[in-house]
Amino acid sequence: MIRRPPRSTLFPYTTLFRSKKLKSENPGFVPGLAVVQVGEREDSNVYIRMKMKSAQDIGLNPQHVKLPRSTTQEQLIEAIQKLNRDDTVHGIIVQMPPDSDHPIDGTVALNSVSPLKDVDGLNTENAGKVARGELNDCFLPCTPNGCMELIKRTGVPVEGSRAVVLGRSKIVGAPMHDLLLWNNATVTVCHSKTKDLPKVVSEADILVVAIGRPEMVRGDWVKEGAVVIDCGINPISDATKKSGQRLVGDVHYDEVRRKASYITPVPGGVGPMTVAMLMKNTVLAASRACARKSA
Repeated sequence: MIRRPPRSTLFPYTTLFRSKKLKSENPGFVPGLAVVQVGEREDSNVYIRMKMKSAQDIGLNPQHVKLPRSTTQEQLIEAIQKLNRDDTVHGIIVQMPPDSDHPIDGTVALNSVSPLKDVDGLNTENAGKVARGELNDCFLPCTPNGCMELIKRTGVPVEGSRAVVLGRSKIVGAPMHDLLLWNNATVTVCHSKTKDLPKVVSEADILVVAIGRPEMVRGDWVKEGAVVIDCGINPISDATKKSGQRLVGDVHYDEVRRKASYITPVPGGVGPMTVAMLMKNTVLAASRACARKSA
């Protein structure tokens, strides 16, 4: 089998086509995306620049709503609700974590976003629909959905496969389980209390790793021919780099690539797909808004 990462280059162009088609069918209409940021975390700034550029590249109207570190939870919710009422904004994301001098409950902030504009797919209503298998009546969370697209691109059948997900976070691990399950894989979720982790991992036809530990998954853990999706991104020391560090995933790439049929690199694998799925959800939200308006 060819041992290479799945390619994701087609997806931005597919979403670009849909965006252009939507605008051609609705003259003067432009899909709008609002990114809400509290504070000035540099890692958040990097992610937001990527999202804004991608949105501009496919013809969306992005706006960056920057709130100061002095913002309270009540002020953040007020800003979100204002965007909920704005008909020119079709998708809203709240950049996590908020960098505030005051305590802000991330779940409360995310649940303040209208489910109709929750293009990150992190609102409790959308998450509940994913858990129940109502996949056509919600927004799918961007990172797990991007992982599913990558898996499907390999041509390896999901149905009937043994899938293992390392990590149970609300953002990646738990919804990844749900998407695999409703695509008819047999799914095991592993976490810090899982016994004999390497043995469980070695049974996976499809392995998705989002554990937050650099290069934790080694080559001898992985079944020959497995599809490996690495969601991790961790800085480690590297004296050969000008910055003194480099980014690695949760999988030891050099070891695992010798056994995997397909494996995603870090960086450059899951990250771009997450942004692509955000763009896809925003165009979908705009399309649904047009349909509601004309109904």
